[in-house]
Amino acid sequence: MALPPRLHHLLFFFVVLLQLRGELGSPAGVAATATLHERDAAALRDVRAGLRDLPGSRFFESWEDAASPCEYAGVVCEADDDDPDALRVSVLTLGTGLADSPGLAGTLPASLAGLTALTDLVLYPGRVAGTIPADIGSGLRRLRLLSMSGNQLTGPIPESLTGLPDLHTLDLGNNRLEGCIPSGLLLPSSPSLKVLILANNGGLSGQIPAQIFSSQLFHVDLSRNSITGVLPPLPPTVRYFSVAANSMQGSLDGTFSNGSAPTDLAFLDLSMNNFSGPIPGEVFSLPSASSLLLSRNNFTGPLTVPASVSERSATPPWSVVDISHNGITGEVPEDLAAVESLYVNNNRMSGEVPEAVARSVFAGRMRTFYAQHNFLTGFPVPPLPLPDSAALCLSYNCMELPSASAADGCPTIGGPLESRPADQCRSSGGDG
Repeated sequence: MALPPRLHHLLFFFVVLLQLRGELGSPAGVAATATLHERDAAALRDVRAGLRDLPGSRFFESWEDAASPCEYAGVVCEADDDDPDALRVSVLTLGTGLADSPGLAGTLPASLAGLTALTDLVLYPGRVAGTIPADIGSGLRRLRLLSMSGNQLTGPIPESLTGLPDLHTLDLGNNRLEGCIPSGLLLPSSPSLKVLILANNGGLSGQIPAQIFSSQLFHVDLSRNSITGVLPPLPPTVRYFSVAANSMQGSLDGTFSNGSAPTDLAFLDLSMNNFSGPIPGEVFSLPSASSLLLSRNNFTGPLTVPASVSERSATPPWSVVDISHNGITGEVPEDLAAVESLYVNNNRMSGEVPEAVARSVFAGRMRTFYAQHNFLTGFPVPPLPLPDSAALCLSYNCMELPSASAADGCPTIGGPLESRPADQCRSSGGDG
């Protein structure tokens, strides 16, 4: 069963955090009499003054009783590079991140930017509001990890976060941020940035610069915002890319053509935008793709699956292909029989479903085949019972349902619909 988006991002974040912590290693050379730098101590006092535990959270309890700020929960100190008798805060984790913890509330102090030795800054999900300090990146030049997802932060993403030499992961998703995404986060000017998660803010806008192709990003999630413009060629390093639920438009002809398709891309989500024109065959040729989500756009024309796809290994190349709710015409390509879950519903597809696809459904290899609301004229039912694990829906097409099971998997919204009216099939077919 698929994880909810929030749990997916938390799990991904924990993996990245463990990797970065492993590279940081253990603090060494800390003098026994060293004390925390006064500027860092003042910043921690401001953090405590600005934030509070929500009912049910007990994160700040240790901050009340600890003898030294370096003993606070979530605080890691290391020796100052310039003063062996001083300590600096290198890691600050605010909140427990536990599933049963409601997190923290309050606002972030501007003095956070004074923690100049900080490499990891994590604010776990809660109800922290207000803006991110504008000069946070100007002070925290050593940052490798910045995560503040799942809160109620507002305002713009600070421009000062662009160009940080060591920043690997930036996760500001699931907040209420607005304004243009600083283009430097999508450019080679942020040389170490690999993970960029700005999803589910709603108000983030701007366009994706063409120079993103030269970045080193491998996980990009900009979904559910207000991004416009066309989709340029993607970085060759990218493995996960989502711009779902934005306002992007134009064709994909220049995105995946001329050998620019990223060979390691496993997850591509362009759904719920205004993309148009044919879906390029190169999309189906992505060698590492497991999920292709292109639903609810304005794509038209027939699907072209290159012959090279059928020559791939026997392992199904895709877990999910979803091209539903577009204007796709023509027949269902036979080579899509290898998909585990195939959604072609609510298009203008015609002709008979290929026998290879039907066999895949009834053999249990294809677990979901949604083809309702098209102009399909036949489905060759094999002499096999439909597996209990399969979901098949062929309703509202230009054919009599071949069996009762052909509608068993249909969504119940709107009530049952068996066949499309004959006059629509005669006048429109799949070409109108």
